[in-house]
Amino acid sequence: QVQLVESGGGSVQAGGSLRLSCTASGYKYRFNCMGWFRQAPGKEREGVATIYTGGINPVYVDSVKGRFTISQDRATNTVYLQMNSLKPEDTAMYYCAADDGAAFGAYCYTEGLEYKLWGQGTQVTVSS
Repeated sequence: QVQLVESGGGSVQAGGSLRLSCTASGYKYRFNCMGWFRQAPGKEREGVATIYTGGINPVYVDSVKGRFTISQDRATNTVYLQMNSLKPEDTAMYYCAADDGAAFGAYCYTEGLEYKLWGQGTQVTVSS
């Protein structure tokens, strides 16, 4: 059974850093697209960062540009989200997602509806 296993969430103070990891287990191939999404209480799900695993073309939502970095380890089918300079407004449940059909050219959509496989989520809480 293919599943996405996330780790790395936690609680930090504003200005701190966290690194999230997501590994696609039970899948011997590589998904074309993997990404991170988040949902805060009372808000809609938001695409944070996605990466086309066949290249190096990350896509970020404007609010995290310059602070977050998505990267991948193709050998282990793992994608990471390095989050620096965290702000209270980054507080949310963060979800990893993957799909082969979420690519446009060498980039990946940040719209969650394009992704069929989801992880269980990991909580990130940033205090002021």
